[in-house]
Amino acid sequence: MRVAIAGGNGTIARHLARILTQNGDEVRSIVRRTEQFEQIREHGAEPVLCDLEEADAEALAEAVGQVDAVVFAAGAGPGSGPERKETVDHGGAVKLIEAARLAGVSRYVIVSSIGADADHQGEEVFDVYLRAKGRADEALAASGLDHTIVRPVGLTDEPGTGRVTLEASPGAEIPREDVAATIAVCLAEPATIGQRFDLAGGDTPISEALAG
Repeated sequence: MRVAIAGGNGTIARHLARILTQNGDEVRSIVRRTEQFEQIREHGAEPVLCDLEEADAEALAEAVGQVDAVVFAAGAGPGSGPERKETVDHGGAVKLIEAARLAGVSRYVIVSSIGADADHQGEEVFDVYLRAKGRADEALAASGLDHTIVRPVGLTDEPGTGRVTLEASPGAEIPREDVAATIAVCLAEPATIGQRFDLAGGDTPISEALAG
């Protein structure tokens, strides 16, 4: 499988690149700075330069290239303001939908967030983030692409366990490595197309959990 990852220098994206390449897949990691290329290569992926916010859909489609699937793993980050929640977490995801169409790619997996809701109330930055993520999810679900929405709870940098639950409880957490492993399973399993998974650390092997 050939996969393009938007937000390729993020922790989840780097874990995903490593997992996929170890499985024999090819990965194009889309990043916005050439200084990130070496780290991307260390995880087995091919770095591709493209600024998700500045590029138009045509340029992003060129960065995506000839692949079998795209993954949206980009995010404005915890230190960013409400404007970038809109331009990255929503706008970037929507732009990747258009780019995928232009590139002839039908498979799209998005890293969303637990609580993402286009109608979420509140004006704090995190409220804006949840609305942006919710609107991105809705756009993808309505796109006609073969989509999967992965909505993790609070993220940690603990080593992955390979086990999850699809029931998110207050205060639950999950290692970023396990989110990446879940995405890898989604990409390999056609039955996950059209599905939305709330994801937390748990006791069930990932493949078994996603199989229901």
